[in-house]
Amino acid sequence: MAKFYVECGRRWVIVEAMDAEAAAMHLIDTAMRPHLWIYDDAGLTDSDRYGHLAVEALLTLAPEIRVSEQGLGRDDAIRVGTPEVLRSWHQTLAGLNRLLRSAGLPPRSLAGK
Repeated sequence: MAKFYVECGRRWVIVEAMDAEAAAMHLIDTAMRPHLWIYDDAGLTDSDRYGHLAVEALLTLAPEIRVSEQGLGRDDAIRVGTPEVLRSWHQTLAGLNRLLRSAGLPPRSLAGK
């Protein structure tokens, strides 16, 4: 795996990942981790959950994520839209939540509590 330097506004991480998309997903995972509780709230729809995440991202993240294998602050960094990566992250978590329910497993907190 390659080493990636990922930044979005004031947030940044250095991570080993399979590709730039996975590295961007890692930054979103780090930023949205405090909001995992929304996947434990059975009263929320997936649309409600995504809306919550979108508002949080709008308030705390830049519109794009920059990914480079060379370092932070690079002009040649790959740029990906924060909303697109956020949607992929949400779809992954929502799918995991549905998978656990359809498997008949007892509810488990995705927030790790």
